[in-house]
Amino acid sequence: MIEKTKFKKSRLLPLHPSTRRALDAYLAVRLSVATESDALLIGNTGEAVAYPTVIAVFLRVTRSIGLRGSSDRGGPRMHDLRHTFAVRSLEGCPRSAAAVSRHIVGLSTYLGHAHVTDTYWYLQASPTLMTHIADAGEALQRGEPQ
Repeated sequence: MIEKTKFKKSRLLPLHPSTRRALDAYLAVRLSVATESDALLIGNTGEAVAYPTVIAVFLRVTRSIGLRGSSDRGGPRMHDLRHTFAVRSLEGCPRSAAAVSRHIVGLSTYLGHAHVTDTYWYLQASPTLMTHIADAGEALQRGEPQ
């Protein structure tokens, strides 16, 4: 359960079993730390990890695995993972208008957006999505139901 987001919303978040195992291992350690913080991720001080620290760790990890050079430019950003997930999720959606509509609402909820329109900016013209759009346009041109 994701709680107390920036929009004060809560939602269930499905996790891959490997993610769940890693989270359970972290929680076993996390719960043994004496702290008054109710944050999930805490640092050595027992306080919530600050966003700049998360970004710094991400940059260090992406450099260490070769996804980024020694400068901060030209490599993946942490938010790119979220963006890629959203695009790939839509690419895998069934191609009917009704299915896409349902999927985008579910995706919006999963991402924690306040409004479904906040999800649209994640989408990009990937080759797969462009093929889906072209197929739908051709079907519409032939008079086939959507």
